[in-house]
Amino acid sequence: MTIRLHDTARQAVVTFEPGPEVSLYVCGITPYDATHLGHAFTYLTFDVLVRRLEDLGHTVRMVRNITDVDDSILAKAKEINVDYLELAAAETAEFQADIAALDLRPATAEPTATGSINSMVELIGRLDEAGHTYTVDGTTFFDTATFPRFGNMCGYDETTMASFAAERGGHPDDPRQRQPLDFVLWQPSVDDEPSWDSPFGPGRPGWHIECSAMSMAAHGPTVDLHGGGDDLIFPHHECEIAQSEAATGEPFARHWTHVGMVAYEGTKMSKSLGNLVFVRELRALHDPRAIRLALMAHHYRAGFEWFDGDIEDGITRLDRLVTASRRHRGPDPTPTLAAVRSAIDNDLDLPTARHAIDLLAGAILAGVGDNRGAVAGLAEAAGLLGIHLEAMSDDSLSH
Repeated sequence: MTIRLHDTARQAVVTFEPGPEVSLYVCGITPYDATHLGHAFTYLTFDVLVRRLEDLGHTVRMVRNITDVDDSILAKAKEINVDYLELAAAETAEFQADIAALDLRPATAEPTATGSINSMVELIGRLDEAGHTYTVDGTTFFDTATFPRFGNMCGYDETTMASFAAERGGHPDDPRQRQPLDFVLWQPSVDDEPSWDSPFGPGRPGWHIECSAMSMAAHGPTVDLHGGGDDLIFPHHECEIAQSEAATGEPFARHWTHVGMVAYEGTKMSKSLGNLVFVRELRALHDPRAIRLALMAHHYRAGFEWFDGDIEDGITRLDRLVTASRRHRGPDPTPTLAAVRSAIDNDLDLPTARHAIDLLAGAILAGVGDNRGAVAGLAEAAGLLGIHLEAMSDDSLSH
């Protein structure tokens, strides 16, 4: 059996054919605030993919970074008057608690940006030697004119790329840049910002070079699958491709998978609007498995609007699964197991997979069938989606 996944670079659902060992890099958090539903939706998507790959017999090495130094975390640390590493450690601990509560598989490795500075400096040095950089006023830029394939993965026109760059940390109007879409590799630190010595002068890395260095340190020049939210397609992932492939001459990723954004009651979730839905607040009120089930109502590429009442659907479904898991007989679960695996293999169609386990639970509760393996089959099928029925507690359903 094979998995078919949408590949952003090819703009199509294609067969994902890794070897026995699968390398996966998922862009992680910048730990300056709590984990929100957008994070949860992204990491849930890749969690189910990892579970299915392991179900197929693959060994998965999943690396998820921690961006513990960049403009946003430094700004937040200054705003609340704490050391940026103290802020990063506190928010990373909260993130790990949320990940564990949602039963998302831990990463095989979770490198930090601050722990990977030497790799970044080395990578920038390779780019400099190959003629892909220039330096103005102490800032080293990547020269996109030296990489003709720039923009091929995203498929956006130059106007769209410039617009996204301006929205997402770039500076297309910076007069120091030779081209509007050039981007920072290394920059001088200002005021009390952290600083590291480098051949390019004291300073700190740009955002994009961080993930390239961390991915290649973990997986080598090429990773089987690189993923993240679809707001990272440009500029972050396009810039990763450019600097990585310019340095190595090898494809950076064989497959690109991106997850849609989550809005809140009709409005994009953002810190500036104050409408982020935090996982820690939801799980304080509801069983985390209900959160998983509620999120699985949506296909990963579609993006969706979250409404406060959406959690009720997850609670109802979880209650039905738990109650069914306490029965002793039901229909043959084999078709359900096949349906769940088929749905996951079809571009991670989690809404269809969720519906399949719901149907089996309903049949068990209705007294259909006399198969003693029905409940074990239900548990196995739910487990493929990360819903572990055997670990249920009565208290968890009372919220």
